[in-house]
Amino acid sequence: MEGLAAGSIVFLFLGLLLLFTLMWAVPIRLWITALASGVRVGLASLVGMRLRKVHPPSIIHPMIAAAKAGLPLQTNELESHYLAGGDVGRVVNALISADKANIELPFRQAAAIDLAGRDVFDAVQVSVNPKVIQTPKVAAMAKDGIQLIATARVTVRANINRLVGGAGEETILARVGEGIVSTIGSAESHKAVLENPDNISKTVLAKGLDSGTAFEILSIDIADVDVGKNIGAELQTDQAEADKRIAQAKAEERRAMAVAAEQENRSTVEEMRAALVKAEAEVPQAIADAFRTGNLGIMDYMRYRNIQSDTEMRKAIAAPEGGAPRPGEAD
Repeated sequence: MEGLAAGSIVFLFLGLLLLFTLMWAVPIRLWITALASGVRVGLASLVGMRLRKVHPPSIIHPMIAAAKAGLPLQTNELESHYLAGGDVGRVVNALISADKANIELPFRQAAAIDLAGRDVFDAVQVSVNPKVIQTPKVAAMAKDGIQLIATARVTVRANINRLVGGAGEETILARVGEGIVSTIGSAESHKAVLENPDNISKTVLAKGLDSGTAFEILSIDIADVDVGKNIGAELQTDQAEADKRIAQAKAEERRAMAVAAEQENRSTVEEMRAALVKAEAEVPQAIADAFRTGNLGIMDYMRYRNIQSDTEMRKAIAAPEGGAPRPGEAD
């Protein structure tokens, strides 16, 4: 009896395990839900999804939504998109939204957009309801040297046919900013820009900035224009300061050359004075030598002294009071 009881328990356990395995492998409830919603799918297909590591609800629920919206979809193409790493639910929602808005969007194109990394459902929504993106502050300078700081609001609509390979919002903002800088820079005066800011919108919009992007620009509206710095005056001030520094450098160079020349002249004068003192010191020696050799007599020497005294007296008379020594004071 005990052996029979143990065998019954094992048999019951195996039966429950087999039942749970069948319930996991064959999602009966999901199959019944699909049949009740009008989606014809076989149990074998659901089991095959399990074996192919496809989550059956991720396929069946979007198929039910598509069937209710009147869109004929095949499980094979949904499974292919799922296995490729796409979001089946988002693609089906985008197809339903596009169908309601009378936008032509085949499944293959929607799947390609989703696999490209773009939100295809959001793209359809933007295609139906355009959105507004605002540029950061753009600084530009008019020809009169006054800086203007402008911001713009760009209304864009998604271009379904260019979502794959088309540039995004960053490119739109960069091109609009470049157009604003170019337009303000070509204005003769900043006052003309402030009086007619819509001219910026018209000029920038006419350049076809949405070429090669995933969007179509509907309008560009200047939200705000502020007056910035007087760049022209600052440039002139900087130039004047630079010229001043150059002039100071040249003046310092000339001063240094003059100081060097003066020092050189002083050195020359000192050398001449030293030579003169040396020559005067040699006169008495020359006179003594003349006496010894008999080339100079006493009367000649007296006449020399008289001439020297007469010269000193004349210098003293000609000099201002207190300017030169009296005759004989030099001795």
